[in-house]
Amino acid sequence: MRPILLQGHERSLTQIKYTKDGDILFSTAKDHVVCAWFSANGERLGTYHGHQGALWTVDVDPSTTLLATGAADNTIRLWDVRMGKCLKTWDFPTAIKRVEFSEDGTQLVAVTEQRMGYLGTIVVLDIVVDVNAEQADEPRLRITCEESKATVAGWSYLSKYIIAGHEDGSVSQYDSGTGDLLQNVQVHEEGLQVTDLQWAPDRTYFITASKDKTAKILAANNLKILKSYVADTPLNTAAITPKKDFVILGGGQAAMDVTTTSSRQGKFEARFYHRIFEDEIGRVKGHFGPLNTIAVHPRGQGYASGGEDGYVRVHHFDKPYFDFMYEVEREQARR
Repeated sequence: MRPILLQGHERSLTQIKYTKDGDILFSTAKDHVVCAWFSANGERLGTYHGHQGALWTVDVDPSTTLLATGAADNTIRLWDVRMGKCLKTWDFPTAIKRVEFSEDGTQLVAVTEQRMGYLGTIVVLDIVVDVNAEQADEPRLRITCEESKATVAGWSYLSKYIIAGHEDGSVSQYDSGTGDLLQNVQVHEEGLQVTDLQWAPDRTYFITASKDKTAKILAANNLKILKSYVADTPLNTAAITPKKDFVILGGGQAAMDVTTTSSRQGKFEARFYHRIFEDEIGRVKGHFGPLNTIAVHPRGQGYASGGEDGYVRVHHFDKPYFDFMYEVEREQARR
């Protein structure tokens, strides 16, 4: 797999998102700029300027009409994808760590940071999927995280639940209509935060990554742990691949924690695990620092990773990737 190297950011990457069709890739970094790229050849399509602080998060609605971003300048911004124009800015008391559109694009969930006397919150904004529409000024719902602040959040199937991962390693399920906490489960080691949460294509289950060196797949309806993947380094990101039964994990120790300078020592590879059997089946090298974010092409044709080194690497899977099977899987295929 020859990666396409995208150089558009001056600082470390924070999140990457594909559009629903997978033809465009959006990337955010700590350098105030959102970049849009063609995923097929890595050509830069454009940039979105306006934020005054490090960007933490990005998401694009299912129709590729609107783009939402959250940053350290305490704002969420809504953009016209095509024209690159900022349509709306929402101000908050603290930084925005995660944004995600619901399946139909009519709601946006956001996670705000806990800081300076403010508790971390999860807010829901009603969105009109139209570049000319007036957007609501106030959130429809505000959930305050009393116990442990939320670090990531997203929508389950049919936008029934809001699922959030917390700093203490737990995962919560909230009623998306009322904001009531339905259950909270200690999924990862206590005190080690959930760093990422990504959905399966049908949103009935999701994967979490954590600083405790594990990634876990959970059912959205009851938060039951279905699968567990153990790595040898703190994880920053995890994604589920469509088409093949794999998951991709990324992480690595921060530079200040690494005692030797060899890139092998820092363990900066994307790791592929078999989703069902939980075994590690391969690694992809390339980044010169921890992997902060991984996004998988919605049709399972490839994936992109963003690292502390400021690069986005786009990989298109070769034929051997699709041909790879366990003996058990081969026998089933023959039947």
